[in-house]
Amino acid sequence: MNKKLDTKRHSLAHVMAHAVLNLHPQVKFGIGPTTEDGFYYDFDLPSPISDKDLAKIEKEMRKIINNNLTFKKKFISYKEAKEIFKDQPYKLELIEELKQKNDKISIYTVGKFVDLCRGPHIKSTKELKGVGFKLIKIAGAYWKGLEQNPMLTRIYGIAFENEKKLKEYLSQIEEAKKRDHRILGAQLKLFLFDKEIGAGLPVWLPKGAILRKLITDYLYQELNKAGYQWIVSPHIANIKLWETSGHWDFYRENIYSPIEIENEKYLLKPMNCPFHVKAYNSEIRSYKDLPIRYAEFGTVYRYEKSGVLHGLTRVRGFTQDDAHIICTKDQMEKEISELVRLAIKILKTFGFKDFEIYLATRPKKFIGTISNWQKATKALRQALDKMKLKYEIDKGGGAFYGPKIDIKIKDSLGRPWQCTTIQVDFNLPQRFKMEYVDKDGKKKEPIMIHRALLGSLERFIGVLLEHYAGALPLWLSPEQIWVIPVSEKYKKYAEEVVKVLKDEGLRAELKEEKETLSKKIREGEIQKIPYMIVVGEIERKKKTIRVRERKKGDIGEIDLNKFIEQIKLKIERKK
Repeated sequence: MNKKLDTKRHSLAHVMAHAVLNLHPQVKFGIGPTTEDGFYYDFDLPSPISDKDLAKIEKEMRKIINNNLTFKKKFISYKEAKEIFKDQPYKLELIEELKQKNDKISIYTVGKFVDLCRGPHIKSTKELKGVGFKLIKIAGAYWKGLEQNPMLTRIYGIAFENEKKLKEYLSQIEEAKKRDHRILGAQLKLFLFDKEIGAGLPVWLPKGAILRKLITDYLYQELNKAGYQWIVSPHIANIKLWETSGHWDFYRENIYSPIEIENEKYLLKPMNCPFHVKAYNSEIRSYKDLPIRYAEFGTVYRYEKSGVLHGLTRVRGFTQDDAHIICTKDQMEKEISELVRLAIKILKTFGFKDFEIYLATRPKKFIGTISNWQKATKALRQALDKMKLKYEIDKGGGAFYGPKIDIKIKDSLGRPWQCTTIQVDFNLPQRFKMEYVDKDGKKKEPIMIHRALLGSLERFIGVLLEHYAGALPLWLSPEQIWVIPVSEKYKKYAEEVVKVLKDEGLRAELKEEKETLSKKIREGEIQKIPYMIVVGEIERKKKTIRVRERKKGDIGEIDLNKFIEQIKLKIERKK
């Protein structure tokens, strides 16, 4: 993180609050933190505002910046704080919370705006003169994120080191809009969302279902080679299972309300792991059996508030490429290395070449012994070091049950996306009394490693569509080839070509609609079809085809068998 830039973004949040105060003197203030790309502030305004007001607020901000106002920090008593913020109910609430925690109270003053704040801030607004910033949108936000609290007006801003960086970011945002997977999904007829079905619950259309199968088939082959065994688990389970696993206690806010069946409570599954544990515990295990690697394309259901749902990348029902490795402590490091290696290989095959890797360590609240945590963290670290991979430490970012490696991929716009996660777990082996018999005949507790390589199929497909702007590689394209006869007269030959292509295992479609040739070609370009074959009198006589390749256009006449040979080689190479 760029701390200097983050400080400027934080200071801009205060400048924005100052500008709103100038324009709306009766405003009540919430909070104003930084974001990944800028800042926001929450306001309780006397009258509604819209995006049209952003330019006015931004203009007022620039006036304040040009006044070279200083940021002054001061520590004050609870009594002083209550007096200063006597007309600010949200600040008074925060003051009470600070008092209960016995925290010191500090305020920052810039011009006539005073805020509760720990800082840090810049010295003077003149340091913001070269910064490129822009207010981008207004949204509603419940105070403290709780639905029972008042709805505030949140104003978002973005900020970068200079105007050039701001323009680059805005250009990237415009490109991202063109690549929005929600628009592409509808355009390419891959999936749909329907209000009657429910928010966050996608329906996969035929072409989308093919894409999912292509991805899972590839993963199935790779995991078979890596020694995985496959499991299929139910979509619901008795609440007792989730009480034993700890999910009912630690994860309840993400779980749907119980379903009553014959006086017993059942839950839609939020995780697949307890089922894999049960599969392991179904037999007595020896050290000779380990490691055991269980995999499942398991569909899970998690409660997400409607406000955070976003296309395929944030849904309520999704399928994970889930797996659990049960091994001994001595096997742990090797298994982690193999997982990282496999993850990078698979992500590269899908076209992602740039990665950010994080090693997340022990949080404040954790289970298990310090010794186990140290050994697990060391195994994760050594696996990354031996592969000579660059990584950052995410201090305290581990799960309560163990440390983890997170891999973020960067798409073609340079945006990071969380994909692979590899987590060491001490919790479930203890809770479910998992055991194996060692070479001395003694019972020991194994280590459990959770891992998802792509994360959820839904989210990964959303990222994949945006990465390629919908123009998926040939091997992943649900429709690889369209065959277009020049007129009805050449339909029979076109049908023969389609049959040959399909017999060779290629995904080919005959386009015989009563439209002009140019309109069919244009539609093929919109649908991002990799190859369009046009056949007419010359092609029928010579038993050839004329080929149009995506992005290249007409590449000429070619022998059908030679074309098939070239295409199959491309598919084999995952191009």
